Amino acid sequence: MTLTIRRATAADEAVLVTFNTAIAWETEHKRLDPAVLAAGVRAVLADSARGFYTVAERGGEVVGQIMVTFEWSDWRNGWFWWIQSVYVREDARRGGVFRALYREIEQQAVADPTVIGIRLYFERENTRAQATYRALGMSDTEYGMMEVYPLTGRDAHIG
Repeated sequence: MTLTIRRATAADEAVLVTFNTAIAWETEHKRLDPAVLAAGVRAVLADSARGFYTVAERGGEVVGQIMVTFEWSDWRNGWFWWIQSVYVREDARRGGVFRALYREIEQQAVADPTVIGIRLYFERENTRAQATYRALGMSDTEYGMMEVYPLTGRDAHIG
């Protein structure tokens, strides 16, 4: 069956929320606050300055997603696109869905002269995902990641 890649719309909100719920559980065993998550997905769908979702459809059903957000690099005078919220429905895994989503994002980034690179972060233990990313031409960096979350006085919105 043919795979169709397209930008997500407001009509995709429910599946994006479902997929993001699954990502959080599968990768971190965290349960997200459904109201906060739905509001966060709606915020991206309503404001392209926050990012955008791209989805893969097979047989009229969404089977995968990627969200892209943006980071300005003053050192390089351009945008990095950050791939986030990657999810492929379990029954569609190992079938080229992520590869198709990634290649679409890559083509869009290359077509935009202000975009200078693509980045993503991953779970250290997820060696299968890392091998997939390397096979697509991504390379390891020397950067680690640290955070302060939630900020003092704010709720974490996860359980």
